[in-house]
Amino acid sequence: MSVYQNTFFIPSLEAQLEAEAINDNRQLLEFRVRSRNIDWSRFVQPLDTSVRSGAVYLGHQVDLLYSTRRPVTDENRRELLVCHDMMGNYLEDRHFHSSEKYDDYRFQHWSAVDYFCYFSHKYVTIPPSGWLNAAHRHGVPVLGTFIVESAGPLDEVLASEESVSRTVAALTRLCLHFGFEGWLVNVEVRVPQQNMPNLYRFVQELTTETESRVPHGRVFWYDSVTESGDLNWQNELNPRNAEFFRRSHGTLVNYAWSDQHLERSARQVEQEKSQRHRVFMGLDVFGRSRKGGFQTMESMNKIAGMGFSAGIFAPGWSFETLGSYGYNIKNSRGDEQTNAAFLARNEAWWSRIWPALATHPYRSLPFFTDFCVGSGLRNYDCGTRTSDSGRSFFNLSRQSLQPSIPLDKNAVHDFETAFSGSCSLLVTNYDRAFRLFVTDFVLTRGVLLLGYAFKFGGIGSEYHFFEVVARVTPLRRNDRLKEELYLVCSEYNGSTLSPHRCFLSPVVDPLPPGIVHAKLPQQTRMQGEGWHVRYFLAKFDGPVRVEDIGVKCHRPTGSQASAHLGAVFVEAPTLEDWNATSSQRKEEIDVYRRDMWKRSHVTN
Repeated sequence: MSVYQNTFFIPSLEAQLEAEAINDNRQLLEFRVRSRNIDWSRFVQPLDTSVRSGAVYLGHQVDLLYSTRRPVTDENRRELLVCHDMMGNYLEDRHFHSSEKYDDYRFQHWSAVDYFCYFSHKYVTIPPSGWLNAAHRHGVPVLGTFIVESAGPLDEVLASEESVSRTVAALTRLCLHFGFEGWLVNVEVRVPQQNMPNLYRFVQELTTETESRVPHGRVFWYDSVTESGDLNWQNELNPRNAEFFRRSHGTLVNYAWSDQHLERSARQVEQEKSQRHRVFMGLDVFGRSRKGGFQTMESMNKIAGMGFSAGIFAPGWSFETLGSYGYNIKNSRGDEQTNAAFLARNEAWWSRIWPALATHPYRSLPFFTDFCVGSGLRNYDCGTRTSDSGRSFFNLSRQSLQPSIPLDKNAVHDFETAFSGSCSLLVTNYDRAFRLFVTDFVLTRGVLLLGYAFKFGGIGSEYHFFEVVARVTPLRRNDRLKEELYLVCSEYNGSTLSPHRCFLSPVVDPLPPGIVHAKLPQQTRMQGEGWHVRYFLAKFDGPVRVEDIGVKCHRPTGSQASAHLGAVFVEAPTLEDWNATSSQRKEEIDVYRRDMWKRSHVTN
C-alpha cells in the first residue's frame, strides 16, 4: 500500500503538505516551513535500497533473445545525476495530490539514475513529495538544491564558524524532516577572499553531517566559484576548484566543456588519486554549449569514452519544447495529443542515450507493477473502472515500478484501457521478443511464480498469442561462459521442456492463499472488460537467477487487432507453497540434472 492511501485529508492539511522553497536565512534557521509539525514519514516513502542491485551495462538494450550484460565495477563505473530544472519548478507537482493535468511532465527511467536533483532558483529547494515517492520507490536518492544568486545570504552564512555550523544543522534538519538524501550546492556569486576558508568549511561540514546523519546522504558541488572566490565556471576539474571536489562527494561540472576540458579533468582526477565517476560532466538537453536534443548521444559518448559520470540538466526538454510543434502544454486538464506526443518523444530521447548508461536491475521480491506512470484519465481495478474514476489525475506518488529500459517502438502507454492503476502497455512490436525488465531475482529454493494480466482487442484477436518470457541463469555466475534458459509462459495446452527453452502452461487449480498478489487475482470472474490473468509455477532442481523478463506477442500478418499487458507479478514461493499446490500444471524443471542450459562464450 502506498504511503498516501487511507489518509483523511482536510483542506488545511493539504495546504501544509504543499511543497515550498526557503527564501532566506531567517526562514531556514528558524525552520519556518508550513509543515513543521507534520510527520512526513506518513506521506513520504523512505528510500528503498533493496529494490535494485548493482548496475550493469547492456549489450543489447531491447533484444531479449540476444541479451548481454557487463557488470559495473570500480574500474568502469559511470553514474548518472539527473537535474530536473523545468520552467522554474514548483508547478502542479508541488501539491501533495497534484492536479488533474494528466499530461504533465513525468519521469520514468529511474533504472539508469543514481541521483535525482530537484532544482529551482530559490535559495533552498525542497523536493516535493511526489518526486520523493517515485524516486525512492525505484531506489534513487533525491537531492535538494542550495543555490546562492545574491551575495547577502551567503555573507550571513560565512560570517563565522558558528554561522556555518548553524546553517549546516538547519539544512540537515530539512533532509531529516522531509525525507530526502542531500544537496547540490551551487554558489553563483563572487565570494570575498576572506570568506573562502568558511566556504570550504561549509562544504566540508555539510558533507560530513549529511553523510553521518542522513541515511544514504550525499552532497555535490557545482563547478562555479574558484579558489580565488571568483565566479568563474571552469568546465573541468582543475587545481582552481579541486578543493571543493575533495570536500564533497563529487563535482557537477558546468556544461560548456570541450575535449580538452575532459582531458585536463582526467589528469586532475589522477592527481587527486580519486575515481573519475566522482566527476559528473554537465550536459544541458536544450543544447547550451554542447549538442543536446536528439543529438545528445554525441556528447554522452564523449563523457562515457573518458570514463566520467554525466549530469543531465533539464530532461523536461521533451515536454517543454512540444509547444513549438503546436501542442498545448498548459491545458490545466491535460490533452490527449500532448500526452501521447510527450511519451513518444521522451521514450525516443532516452532510447538514444541509453547505450551510454548503466542499468540497475530489479532484485527485490515480490515484484509487482501495473505500469502506472503517476497520471491517468481514470482509475481501474481488475480491468474495471472504479467509482472514483471520473477525474483525470497527475500524482507521482502513485507511480508504479517502471520498465527497466525505454519502451521506444516496442510498446506505448495506453490511458484508455488498464487492468490496474491508470494505464497499460499497448504492444507495438510484433516482430521479436523485447525486454521489459532487467532483473536480478535470486531463487535460492528454485521455485518461481510468475503472473500477468493481458487483453486482446479488435477483429481477429482470437488468433493472437501472448508470451511473457523469463531468462533464467544458474545462481553462480561464470565470468567466461554464459549459461541461460528461456522460460516461455503462455496459453499452451501442456508444457514442453526442452534444452535452452521451456514452454509453460498456466496453473489451472487455485494457488495457496497468500502468494497471489491482491491486485492480480487468479479468479476469472473478478476480471473485467476482456482481461485475462494467468499464473505460472515452476520448480528448478537447484537455485537459479531470473535476469530478464520480456514479451513476445504473435498476430497474423495484416491483423490490426491489439494486445495489452496490464500487470506483471513475480514471487519466489516457499517449498511449502509448492507442495500445497495441487495443479498438475506446476512444472519441475531439471535444468541441472538434464543440462538444459544454452551456453555461449562471454566476449567483452
